[in-house]
Amino acid sequence: MSEYVISCCSTADLSKEYFESRNIHYICFHYMLGDTSYPDDLGQSIPFDEFYARMAAGEMTKTSQVNVDEFLAYFEGFLKEGKDVLHVSLSSGLSGSVNSARIAAEELADKYPDNKVLVVDSLGASSGYGLLMDKLADLRDEGKSIEEVRDFAEANRLHLHHWFFSTDLTFYVRGGRISKAAGWFGTALKICPLLNMDDEGHLIPRQKIRGKKAVIQQIVKEMENHAQGGHDYNGKCFISMSACMDDARAVADLVEEKFPHLNGKVMINNIGTTIGSHTGPGTVALFFWGDERKD
Repeated sequence: MSEYVISCCSTADLSKEYFESRNIHYICFHYMLGDTSYPDDLGQSIPFDEFYARMAAGEMTKTSQVNVDEFLAYFEGFLKEGKDVLHVSLSSGLSGSVNSARIAAEELADKYPDNKVLVVDSLGASSGYGLLMDKLADLRDEGKSIEEVRDFAEANRLHLHHWFFSTDLTFYVRGGRISKAAGWFGTALKICPLLNMDDEGHLIPRQKIRGKKAVIQQIVKEMENHAQGGHDYNGKCFISMSACMDDARAVADLVEEKFPHLNGKVMINNIGTTIGSHTGPGTVALFFWGDERKD
């Protein structure tokens, strides 16, 4: 069995240290902040707090996905070492990066006939995508083949639940996700939209909840409704947040209270600069293994 690496994009929103500790490789998206371009390198170029503060102060952001040439160079680095690659991409419902990765894999197939690049669409994002990568690293470490790990990802990716809420609608209005009028009324009435990811990897608004305390209760209620084993859930739980640690901590504390058999404490990560360019500050996302996402 050939040695292989597992790989993802920086949009899996785990820390550089965590990726390294699990031996998960990653390739960086890109973003513009003001007039300057940066790699989405997990807060290395610009610390997350500074990034969100500059957004809140009015600096504009723009993101770009990894292109085919970048994937060619990235994958070839592993193939030259005689390694196979399993690359899991950001959801095709949010980005075309999976198509770029597949084109690159096809172009390299003839040049490296003894090795392979397998590409999987995560149908996930942020630390939910990261939670999938964490499980794939477990399977690799158990000695599973690259095909077995690929097959698990494709069979189980829709069991990863992604629930999000935001307490700041500014950037949802700016990005055109909600109208200016709806944003104004929502802010005035302290409406917090609750969203999740559907079975095609799109973010879908599900409820409009008035008040931060109520939306924190509801997002954990969704975990109670959907988690594998209900309150006996014994998997991992990840949270990601954009410059709102107190809100994320409140969700984590409630999860740990409701689910006493978790595999470790809830891990809180930063929403990275690619996804954060669209959410802005004030977003909390909750990720766990559950029943299959349908719709």
